Amino acid sequence: MNDDNEKLFGDKKIPFKVMMKRIGHYVIPEWKAFAFAFFLILLNVGSDIVLPLFIKWFTDWIVDINTPLSYILGLSFGWLGLSIVSQTLIYFESMILQKAGQRIVYKLRMEVFTHIENMSQNQFNMMPVGSLVTRVANYTTSMSDLFTNVLVMLLRNILTIIGVYIIMITLSWKLSLVLLAFVAVVFVASLIFRNVVTKLFRKERQYTSDMNTFLNENLSGMKIIQIFNQQKRKENEFNVKNKQLRSTKFKVLMAFAIYRPFITFVYFSALAVTFFVGIKLALGAGTIVAFYLYLSKFFNPVQNIADQINQIQKATSSSERLFNLLDVPPEVVDKPNPIVMDHFEGRIEFKNVWFAYEPDEWILKNVSFVIEPRQTVAFVGATGAGKTTILSLIVRNFQIQKGQILLDGVDINDIEIHSLRKAVGQMLQDVFLFTGTIRNNITLHDEEFSDEEINKVCEYVNADKFISKLENGLDTEVLEKGENFSQGQRQLLSFARTVLHKPQILILDEATANIDTETEKLIQDSLEKIKNIGTMLVVAHRLSTIQNADQIIVLNKGEVIEKGTHQSLLKQKGYYHKLYLLQFSND
Repeated sequence: MNDDNEKLFGDKKIPFKVMMKRIGHYVIPEWKAFAFAFFLILLNVGSDIVLPLFIKWFTDWIVDINTPLSYILGLSFGWLGLSIVSQTLIYFESMILQKAGQRIVYKLRMEVFTHIENMSQNQFNMMPVGSLVTRVANYTTSMSDLFTNVLVMLLRNILTIIGVYIIMITLSWKLSLVLLAFVAVVFVASLIFRNVVTKLFRKERQYTSDMNTFLNENLSGMKIIQIFNQQKRKENEFNVKNKQLRSTKFKVLMAFAIYRPFITFVYFSALAVTFFVGIKLALGAGTIVAFYLYLSKFFNPVQNIADQINQIQKATSSSERLFNLLDVPPEVVDKPNPIVMDHFEGRIEFKNVWFAYEPDEWILKNVSFVIEPRQTVAFVGATGAGKTTILSLIVRNFQIQKGQILLDGVDINDIEIHSLRKAVGQMLQDVFLFTGTIRNNITLHDEEFSDEEINKVCEYVNADKFISKLENGLDTEVLEKGENFSQGQRQLLSFARTVLHKPQILILDEATANIDTETEKLIQDSLEKIKNIGTMLVVAHRLSTIQNADQIIVLNKGEVIEKGTHQSLLKQKGYYHKLYLLQFSND
């Protein structure tokens, strides 16, 4: 999976000016912290580049046997004091920048996560979870490094280079001009290195995202992989991705392995020239020693700038991907000034509804029906007929292309999404439980619910029968996805969770499938009680579970072909009658 997939994320090149403006949106609120840090950096660079002058003076005075001891002691303590000041400035500057940078990244990470939460189910189906995780976790970290480390060090190195060269010119302009040739060599080499590594880093990020996506999907589906003995094939697929990433990282290492020794060779060459020319010009021992120290302070920043430019490129690329994700508009959003409804009677009407996940590939075709308040209505049909899609449209997980869906006579597009979904309880075939406790999974961390309410609801849906047998009861730990509970137990917890939040409309999508007979009886008893809560919509392949429904809507290839009660549909001897005979032919 290519992380640069424009269809999924709308990834596109953002102009540099636009990028800087968008990054500035997060930086401007922290301008005071960055301004103060910049002031400290100036002081720190100033004190740091003065230190070699102390060594120069110290060397000159040591050579002069007439230099009083008091001068040498004063110079030593001055050098020590300035060193302490320099390190203290670094500490405060780092603390200020780290706090400011973390505030920026915290805000950005929250913005990205909130944006993802508002996306539709259709968008989630299209976007690989691994790529989303990479963007939220890894790319925001790259931006954090940009604000707290990379830009600071780049600024410090540029100021150091300028300051050091000015001092070198004051010490000997002739020797400084000679050394300028070495600077040019380093600069050209750094440009070449930057161009090569930028391309490699882009591939590395692509392959890293690809691997994260692969791991996320296959670790989640490991049970299926093992059941069908697909370990070797998946191992081979992972090996290909692993080799791609290893090869790219190796090329990055090779680029650095060539670049850094080359810069070191240039540095030692510059030292040799310094000693040779310095002696020829009779500059004196102190000046030559100072040039030796300044060369190190000069070449190290020049060498580091290439690394920092690449890190800036990496952070900019990460920012671009984050902004591209933020630029993907949610497909399902509230209209301006939506209607907030505190209560629903539960009347649902579909009027000539058309829906497709992909353009012109219609899943629902001109679907119309009416469900009266507090009715129990079942949807029946073959796999792919559109049953689950209808239930998803009621809570606006997807946006219809044609027609209208009315809830209590109000178009659901006009109703605030939060108030709509709050009124609808959904119990699905695949129950998702979060890591934590049974209590947290039932209340969803809403502390307004008391233990008495939770226990009452668990008893109401028959979940208390297995919870009471657990050593820690409601405080029993739930493993990832609830793997330490059976399918039926997870379903009962789902019922408890739904009923506790007092919905006025209930949706059951294959909620009784794939469970044992004993648990099914408990669930059927729960369903009879839940019917009293409000309007109930049921999808079930077992026709025996829906015979008492007030209305059964039969779907075929996205169209409503029959409607009525169980008995009336049997009398019609149509599609439903055929389904019934197929299921009960053995009886």
